[in-house]
Amino acid sequence: MDWINGLFTIHSALQTVMIVSLICAVGLALGKVRVMGVSLGVAFVFFAGILAGSVGLSADGRMLSWCETFGLVLFVYTLGLHVGPNFFGSLRHEGLALNAWSFVVIALGTVMAVALSFVTSVSLPDMIGVLCGATTNTPALGAAQQALQHVGIGGGRAALATAVTYPLGVLGVILAIVVLRKCFVKPSDLEPKQNDEDHTYIGQFVITNPAIDGKTIASVAQLVRQRFIISRIWRGKQVIVPMAATELHLYDNILVVTNKDEVGAMEMLFGEQETTDWNKEQIDWNHIDSKVESHIIVLTRTSLNGKRLGQLRLRDTYGVNVSRVIRGDVKLLATDDLRLQYGDRLTLVGEPEAVSHAENFLGNSVKTLNEPNIGSIFLGMIMGLALGTIPISLPGMESPIRLGLAGGPIIMGIIVGALGPRMHFISYTTRSASLMLRKLGLSLYLACLGLEAGTDFLETVVRPEGLLWIGLGFAITIVPVLLVGYVALRTHRMDFGTICGILCGSMANPMALGYANDTIKGDTPSVSYATVYPLGMFVRVIIAQVLVMFFV
Repeated sequence: MDWINGLFTIHSALQTVMIVSLICAVGLALGKVRVMGVSLGVAFVFFAGILAGSVGLSADGRMLSWCETFGLVLFVYTLGLHVGPNFFGSLRHEGLALNAWSFVVIALGTVMAVALSFVTSVSLPDMIGVLCGATTNTPALGAAQQALQHVGIGGGRAALATAVTYPLGVLGVILAIVVLRKCFVKPSDLEPKQNDEDHTYIGQFVITNPAIDGKTIASVAQLVRQRFIISRIWRGKQVIVPMAATELHLYDNILVVTNKDEVGAMEMLFGEQETTDWNKEQIDWNHIDSKVESHIIVLTRTSLNGKRLGQLRLRDTYGVNVSRVIRGDVKLLATDDLRLQYGDRLTLVGEPEAVSHAENFLGNSVKTLNEPNIGSIFLGMIMGLALGTIPISLPGMESPIRLGLAGGPIIMGIIVGALGPRMHFISYTTRSASLMLRKLGLSLYLACLGLEAGTDFLETVVRPEGLLWIGLGFAITIVPVLLVGYVALRTHRMDFGTICGILCGSMANPMALGYANDTIKGDTPSVSYATVYPLGMFVRVIIAQVLVMFFV
């Protein structure tokens, strides 16, 4: 039996893999167990790690540090990559509001920490450590330690306070989300307030506007600022695949694809709208008429990645129209200036032979998509780590600040996910591969973090100041989250998933995000988390240094 004991007690690369794998396996299994209808999901890996550390399991420090760093970087980069395509659209439409809610959480926690320092026996340097642990923000701790050393105070006790309060900092956000859901969330709050997955609308119109009689589609498009695509024309019994030079005539029956908010303008432009609902999920487009087919073709030709749709000249070359482009779960209007991405699904409308020729040009190799582009993921992680190490000097700050291991990769993931095609950088990853990489990275990170915290957890807790630190840290964690979450719910402007993402991002808590993703359908928690996390993390790093400069 000595060889079995050696697998778990003798420090080596093999032993580290065994310990971390055991923690992940146990944590993920127990995370599925529901207690009073609540399960912690992947977040339970963290507590399995604490338990393992408490019973004496340990691993080589350098191996554990590498595994923790790799897991965190893999998780945040692939998360940024996942939300990147929709990030800037979300930022433009509601990013300011989401970050405003995040700043309220940050401000409440900071004010509580300073106030509690004055009314308790905890010194402000120790309280800064409590604040960093309560908000699970190790970059802020690093910045605070540098600032404390600059004023001649060691940062050891701040690090100890962070270690003690970190576990309940993780659990506090999860508990707050559970309380909010059990006590204040209605079924309607779980539904997204705005469905941004489909930006398009398909309508059938009869041309009754004499002003466009005899005009070509291209000339009509120049008359208005609204974007639209005519995918079919029915002229009596004749079916026409429209081209730019096709003339429109009175009483033509046309099928128009446009944006949802421009339907009224289409009625004014063309005339009467038919009552047929063309936006239902199950419509057999190929049985509408026999001469025109509609097929969804996947863009897998790498040389076309980043090209604008108009540059492909599919109408002129192949005689087909592209009515919509599906990117992930988002349906986009196929305008000429739309920049295509590898893996986009294009809805082609045309005669069967023309569609077949266009398919050969675009690729449509579904098998290729099933192979995740791992090389680009590693390259993106390298760029993210480099970005995180760039020193940023701010006026009044003695030491420069950095985005760190978490901030740099998530920002780079967002940039690559959103702007990669412009640089002809293929970042496509299948949905299942993306989910697996995110869960793998988060599980590794939580297992190592829990094992480190559990080693000295009980010893630190029984110290005289340990319980006080834990209590104060728990209050700093849960009070701002509950207050802001409750107020945000009462405004009825955001769904619960979006609110959870804001709360997790403002607290820099990927573990709570993992819980939210496991218990809430859709990607709204991840999108709002990525929207507020970079700026929130940056602000917390600055706040840690400001507190030292002005109050210590």
